[in-house]
Amino acid sequence: MLSAAVQSVRRRLGGVHQDHKRIARSAVVLLAFVILGKCIGASKEMAIAWRYGISGTVDAYQLALTLVTWLPTMLTNVLSVLLIPALVSLKDDKSEQNGFIGELEGVGLVIGLASCLLLWLGWPYMAEAVGSNLAESTREICRHMIIGMLPVGVLTFTICISSARLQASGKHINTLLECVPAIGLLVFVLGAQDNTSIWPLVVGTSLGFVVQSAWLRVLARRADSMPALPRVSTRAKQWPATIRSMGTLTIGSVVAGLWLPVDQYFMAQQGDGAIATLGYANRLLSLVLSMGALAITRATLPILAEILHRGDHERARSTALKWSGIMTAVGLIGGVIAYVLAPFVVKLLFQKGAFTADDTIAVTTLFRYGLLQVPFYFGMCVLVQLFASETRYRAITVFSLIGFGTKIAGNIILIRFFGAQGVLLATGIGAFVVLACYIFWTRFAPPFVAPEAKAGTDTPE
Repeated sequence: MLSAAVQSVRRRLGGVHQDHKRIARSAVVLLAFVILGKCIGASKEMAIAWRYGISGTVDAYQLALTLVTWLPTMLTNVLSVLLIPALVSLKDDKSEQNGFIGELEGVGLVIGLASCLLLWLGWPYMAEAVGSNLAESTREICRHMIIGMLPVGVLTFTICISSARLQASGKHINTLLECVPAIGLLVFVLGAQDNTSIWPLVVGTSLGFVVQSAWLRVLARRADSMPALPRVSTRAKQWPATIRSMGTLTIGSVVAGLWLPVDQYFMAQQGDGAIATLGYANRLLSLVLSMGALAITRATLPILAEILHRGDHERARSTALKWSGIMTAVGLIGGVIAYVLAPFVVKLLFQKGAFTADDTIAVTTLFRYGLLQVPFYFGMCVLVQLFASETRYRAITVFSLIGFGTKIAGNIILIRFFGAQGVLLATGIGAFVVLACYIFWTRFAPPFVAPEAKAGTDTPE
């Protein structure tokens, strides 16, 4: 009986389509990379806390890093969604692909350099807006750090483009190399002799980004055999469609970024400590969400783009729906496990010093309510990649707006009945509504063909 069962399982696995096997293999590898990266990132935070504690130096570093990376990161988050399907569609025309990538890199370097220099030159005015409550010494340290971390802002675009090139070629080493800046910072902070010097933070971070950028570029060049030398130009015919699509997706990205401030506003109405409690719960929730979502999104996007490039829309949709169902189930199982382990994890991580047993109970309660969103979020992430591959950027933005509207309404209603827990319940309901929109549109909407594709080009909407 056991032998027959084993043979049956083998036959079923042997009949699984190659696309599903590729997604599964990629997801497992990416999950291992993500876990390793999270561990290294945690070690970096522990090293900074050990060396500098809670000080003005750390305040200046966090503020400078946020300011330097904010604009480039916002743009590259959107660009990464657009770029992989675009690179897949251009595989048959290496010359055109090489020219477009080179122009993207050149324009990205200019934007990164300009944003950093404007920050540095405009710091006296910006300091009053974002750091008016900081000590004068801290504000001066931040100004020095901004110019010292110039490579971080400048190279963010290069890192994004090289990562997209690797993913479009079926390589995922870029996910592992995301920990290189953390390793650089960790080495310099641990080797520092002075607890007040800013240079271990500045040099460690900047050098880490330089190494990551150079390493990724070498690997990307090997993967797609293109030099893609940076040049400041916008002659490639993909530019108009790319700019329009980035504008559309940026709206959805900004809306998604409003969920946390809205939650903080509603939590503020619950009294002192509510926002802090939400912050601790969200740190744990972001860990759970990012581990699964990052692995599956990076595993599915290039493969779905390849299937669509072959013109097989039905297979792409079928593949996406199946993996959406699988990830919803994975999220449900993971959520149940996290629900059971929550009090032990919160106690282990946070219950020290001023963080009391009552605080552990409060954070655990919010965290458990927040787990409602996990299965819906996991399932949604796969379908977002399908829509990105189909260049349905307007639909992605519309669904973001629908989810945000549901979230606001849920907060207003549920907070009256459940208090602070209602805010997390509303997040789960918002995630469910967004997933339902994606499933409905995937199952019943006709296959999408971009206007440019109809005219004979492969550029996105």
